[in-house]
Amino acid sequence: MRYELYYWPGLQGRGEFVRLALEDAGADYVEVARQPRGMAAMSRYLESRSVKQPPFAPPFLKAGKLVIAQTANILFFLGPRLKLAPKQDAGRLWAYQLQLTIADWVAEVHDCHHPIAGSLYYEEQKREAKRRAANFTAERLPKFLNYFEQVLARNGSRVLVGSAVSYADLSLFQTIEGLRYAFPRAMTKQERKLRRVIALRDRVAARPRLAAYLASKRRLPFNQEGIFRHYPELDDRS
Repeated sequence: MRYELYYWPGLQGRGEFVRLALEDAGADYVEVARQPRGMAAMSRYLESRSVKQPPFAPPFLKAGKLVIAQTANILFFLGPRLKLAPKQDAGRLWAYQLQLTIADWVAEVHDCHHPIAGSLYYEEQKREAKRRAANFTAERLPKFLNYFEQVLARNGSRVLVGSAVSYADLSLFQTIEGLRYAFPRAMTKQERKLRRVIALRDRVAARPRLAAYLASKRRLPFNQEGIFRHYPELDDRS
């Protein structure tokens, strides 16, 4: 099957979590909005009144006649098909649960630079962003990181779920990469306590297909338009 991924063409964003799974599996896919007139095609689909089950927003994935939206939902669908999820229901649900936790975490990262409204510029909510980011780096960041460190420890394996790499591992990798970009000072302090998480990040980065993808032009750089944004004044200043 050839998958069609719909997402904004100039940023990693939430679409990157799906891209990593497709790239790691060597799946046949096309990113529609990066193609000529692709943005127009994506807009037409989102605005079409003939679509009975319209996505709220990108990313969404077309797989044959199916259209699946929401990052975690897309990965729940793709996981078994790309051999990036356990075969048993219990394991699949556990991977999905971890992915939903990562989604919560990523939303909190976004709210560090846009705590009032996404429709406002960062400069219009800079004071509130400083307060939000200070709480995030001091309390929420270590809480999420330590949680995943404990998940790895309790699994007794080098991965989050079972004994094989799943999409949850790829998503944890992406989250660590984004946090290193957005909060380098805070992450430097935290990583000293995260032997398992950082080791997992390094193993994922070394997977052959992902390593090739990360070194290619298909991998967009982090920038100030995505979820993970680097504003020095929001980083840990202690």
